[in-house]
Amino acid sequence: MILELKGIYKEYQQGKMKVPVLKDVNFSMEEGEYVAIMGPSGSGKTTLMNIIGCLDKQTEGTFFLDGVDIKACSENEMSDIRLNKIGFVFQSFHLLPKQSALANVEMPLNYARVPKKERRERALKALDRVGLADRVDFKPNQLSGGQMQRVAIARAIVNNPKLLLADEPTGALDSKSGAQVMELFQRLNDEGVSVLMITHDADIAAHAKRVVRSKMVSFRKRGDLHGQSKENPRRSACGGNRRKRNYSGIDAAEEKQPENSGGYSCERITAGILYTFHHA
Repeated sequence: MILELKGIYKEYQQGKMKVPVLKDVNFSMEEGEYVAIMGPSGSGKTTLMNIIGCLDKQTEGTFFLDGVDIKACSENEMSDIRLNKIGFVFQSFHLLPKQSALANVEMPLNYARVPKKERRERALKALDRVGLADRVDFKPNQLSGGQMQRVAIARAIVNNPKLLLADEPTGALDSKSGAQVMELFQRLNDEGVSVLMITHDADIAAHAKRVVRSKMVSFRKRGDLHGQSKENPRRSACGGNRRKRNYSGIDAAEEKQPENSGGYSCERITAGILYTFHHA
């Protein structure tokens, strides 16, 4: 098991008010899986990814990454986990503009204090894995969007992480470049890399072997779902379709993509409720 989250809650303090973002989230992922979390923008997916990526800690609940209890880790220990066990791919690439593709890919190895010769060899190998062996000396402004994202992926995998986290990895790309990036993710997964991707695009999510889809449900006020109808637990006791909404949640379902099928078979999982605060 590469990931195991149980009863995850996350709240942020805004002035005197506590804003719930995640509530009772349960999610697990086996090593070597390729999973997509799909849902609308602003639904809490990135908050969940920040917790999984050890960029933030949950308010309550347990989270184990590769057998390590993350909540018990210090900031330095979390930094070491990010460096050695997780590779990040973002929508906006986050490349150093004045550095070559090679130097950008070497950056995590610098932090890991890898010797210069080994650093160069590993960075060259990573660039070759993403099909950019002939672009090692190019700077970001000399590369296309798809090529920049492949440099970012090479940087993410150069430390041989246990988990590759991708947050809207094709959001800034045209359809052709996006398809190439998805082909690369598939190849990496075939090589044994665990891939967790978040996206709002159903076509992109369809590349994963397992899809967790989030559906919006609305509540008039913050609550713990007491008073919901037993016949229809997704209906709020406050009156499901009221137009005035202060909070919105996500009712998560898991979809398994059948082989040789253009659709999905959907089954429910206990992924809990994710809350996102909206101003009235």
